[in-house]
Amino acid sequence: MEIKQINSYHPEILELTNSLLPQLTKSGINLSGEELVKIIEAKCTKLFVATENGKYYGMLTLATYRIPTGIKAWIEDLVVDTEARSKGIAQLLIRHALATAKGLGAKAVMLTSRPSRLAANKLYKKLEFELKETNVYSFNPGNS
Repeated sequence: MEIKQINSYHPEILELTNSLLPQLTKSGINLSGEELVKIIEAKCTKLFVATENGKYYGMLTLATYRIPTGIKAWIEDLVVDTEARSKGIAQLLIRHALATAKGLGAKAVMLTSRPSRLAANKLYKKLEFELKETNVYSFNPGNS
């Protein structure tokens, strides 16, 4: 299994993304090619895919940003195809993202997960992520 960073638009990556997103969220997201290009070209995001023998099995986005206290990173939209789960692919994607974040000078790498995602939460603990006691607030500007 190889983890690759996507640096340019390819129709098969759009197809992959749109096939995996429904396995991640029920919000009905369907990216356009233009939206995918914006993600790929953004300096603050890196899109990684897990691939083997020309087939794609999962993806992860690493978002980084600089603030006065240092560089922070978030792992977002980690998803492995249902048919390929429990084979270590998510772990490979995360380890690659962690190494990339470290190389960028990130002082912390964060992620979130619903408590109901038992396997994911077990993996994050195995990879030495610490559960933080915090309140996460969300504001939707579209509702104001």
